[in-house]
Amino acid sequence: GLVVVGVHSAKFPNEKVLKNVQSAVLRYNITHPVVNDADAKLWQELEVTCWPTLVILGPRGNILFTLIGEGHKEKLFSFISVTLKYYKEKGEIKDRAIKLKLYKDFLPPSSLLFPGKIAVDNATGRLAIADSGHHRILVTEKNGEILHAVGGPNSGWKDGSIFEASFNSPQGVLIKGNIIYVADTENHAIRKIDLTSEVVSTIAGTGDQGTDHEGGRTGVEQSISSPWDLAFGTFEYKKGTCIRFAGSGNEENRNNSYPHKAGFAQPSGLSVAPPEWNCIFVSDSESSTIRSVSLKDGAVKNLVGGERDPLNLFAFGDLDGIGVNAKLQHPLGVAWNEKWSLLYVADSYNHKIKVINPKTKQCTTLAGTGKPNNVIGPKFNQVAFNEPGGVCVGEHGDVLYVVDTNNHEVKVLDLEMQTVSVLAITAVVAVDASKSAKPKKVPRLPKSADSVQMAPLVVSSGQTVQFCLKIDLPEGAELTKGAPSYWALFAEGHEWLFAEQKISGKIVDLANKPEVFFVIPAQVKTNELLLSIDLPRMNK
Repeated sequence: GLVVVGVHSAKFPNEKVLKNVQSAVLRYNITHPVVNDADAKLWQELEVTCWPTLVILGPRGNILFTLIGEGHKEKLFSFISVTLKYYKEKGEIKDRAIKLKLYKDFLPPSSLLFPGKIAVDNATGRLAIADSGHHRILVTEKNGEILHAVGGPNSGWKDGSIFEASFNSPQGVLIKGNIIYVADTENHAIRKIDLTSEVVSTIAGTGDQGTDHEGGRTGVEQSISSPWDLAFGTFEYKKGTCIRFAGSGNEENRNNSYPHKAGFAQPSGLSVAPPEWNCIFVSDSESSTIRSVSLKDGAVKNLVGGERDPLNLFAFGDLDGIGVNAKLQHPLGVAWNEKWSLLYVADSYNHKIKVINPKTKQCTTLAGTGKPNNVIGPKFNQVAFNEPGGVCVGEHGDVLYVVDTNNHEVKVLDLEMQTVSVLAITAVVAVDASKSAKPKKVPRLPKSADSVQMAPLVVSSGQTVQFCLKIDLPEGAELTKGAPSYWALFAEGHEWLFAEQKISGKIVDLANKPEVFFVIPAQVKTNELLLSIDLPRMNK
């Protein structure tokens, strides 16, 4: 009796393009039909004035009820319940399922799916990548070799072992040593991954979207709303306390010396400036501006983009220039380069990377054609992005990592050589195995051994396949004492698959579930093969 249809009436020009709407539907896992109201015809016909607006229509298309804004869940459910009962009793509607074929079910698999943000550990060069569409965090070497994959493939909210923890569309990440902080966006929480103890915990957020504009509670008692990015900083506050540092809670482009009177419009990127600047740079997406927030007194100032009217959130475009004369379109990421004293911006809806000199407020295009595409280059002005969402600086200022969200990859810009490459998310190391240990030769199990047959999996060249081995033993059974236990990959007659890959790993104990990564080679010699994983015998 109830059919849900989303109507997308765009604000930004980039949001009117059908392919971009399609990408957004996939990214946010929307499973109901969506209409692209590019010319705002339905917007006008239904007399909509702001986002979001919920309109309930009767079976003859008559408007019954309109709800403006968020936070109307109880009212909405109550009205729909009464409406369904009324029209069913009149015989005007019936319960009937509508069969839908989802576009996402026909997509080829990929190593990354709508990745959001990226961070680098300057001490080791390791990267933390928010693989948002797969609801997981990847930790890789700087060459893309996977060291850890935490979470995924399905969304959830679970603390505990890194082998069982789950996230929901994570975005912002920070990495320092073996500690990773995560802005777990759709769980409305800040999470912590400790790779040493192999534990994931929640340090802020209740799991429900908060409406508290004041803050002041401690950690998991403080509700927050859709955190999008994180930054390391130094503040003198009680440990674990969540405080409002800047922003009124009103969606505005308002700069003010008093931080609680300033207004932001969906701040989506953070980067801490060096001590002499003593501020945080903020990518304020809906106002299409880059702002600064003083770490001394919280004063909020405009750096580039937007305009002086704090209520005008439509001052966007694609113009190089100084201060408000420069124009951006929905920027999502910022990254400070200490070596060059420059700020890099992911100008997402312009499909460009821009660079700002904070001293002069000069904003210029660094890379990107301005058209959504996927082109490597070779020059910066020839490379094409598709809604880049995150940036970070590596190699002590010589490299810029760009999360090219809608292309499902990370591009690497060499700032010295002015060249572009793609970070290959490949090399495979089991989470529970020592990276330096040489794989030992493991004998095959007899063909008569028990086996578990999995459903066929369609894969593509370059894809990383991940297996998580959950071993449940009968009561009284245990691993053979005094003898090392290993898992091992085999593909009878297709040993070429395993060139330069890890094909075995040690099983330490059953509490730590081994993760097996396997990369499909670029060149394959068959369209169908059987891959098997042998496990050790267990003793009573």
